[in-house]
Amino acid sequence: MSKKPAKTQFSMLAEKSLHIQLKQWYAEPDDKLEVELDGYYIDIVRDDVLIEIQTRNFHAIKPKLTKLLDKYPVMLVHPIPYERWIVKLDSAGKKQLSRRKSPKRGRIEEVFKELLRIPHLVSHPNFTLDVLLVQDEEIRQDDGKGSWRRKGWSIADRRLLAVVEHIRFTSAKDFLSLLPESLPKPFTTAQLAKAVGISRSIAGKMAYTLRHMEAIEIVGKQGNAYLYAVSP
Repeated sequence: MSKKPAKTQFSMLAEKSLHIQLKQWYAEPDDKLEVELDGYYIDIVRDDVLIEIQTRNFHAIKPKLTKLLDKYPVMLVHPIPYERWIVKLDSAGKKQLSRRKSPKRGRIEEVFKELLRIPHLVSHPNFTLDVLLVQDEEIRQDDGKGSWRRKGWSIADRRLLAVVEHIRFTSAKDFLSLLPESLPKPFTTAQLAKAVGISRSIAGKMAYTLRHMEAIEIVGKQGNAYLYAVSP
């Protein structure tokens, strides 16, 4: 799915490029932007719906969602890099040194890395989650201040190139569509990882989140592993 960004001007508010560009991607002509409401700034207000774009760290937005959901319908938007290009700049951040495509491809299941921080909110009747699989650029700068894993390169910015897919979840039941038909009944996280084609780590986060949103439940054990089944 593709869409041209709106022409509307936005104030920076210390936002990174990806956040601003996603706001532009979502914005419609009658939307209100950066609205102050109940002590918070809302990215987009569309009629009675509040749209919040969160590129990372759901823990940071948890208090805001907790307060707003009891009064308003809230749509949380989260991008996952389906394809990513790594752009390296010099120490001044002005000269591009290289640009390469990352071999990694993002998956929808990676949303559970963040959802595990707010599983109880997912079941709220006012909550909607939009997950966007995107193509983006990660801008790295050779300033010596970054992670040792990146040998001192800092992540200076992220830029949206395109939206590849748009998936909407309006209830805990919607997430059950991510469980394949081939999954044993009941199942362990190891069987979930194999059936979906994800790591054991993500499978564990997926099971934890689905259980706490009451979409699945523990029904027994197989050795040291819990057995899960879809909740009645």
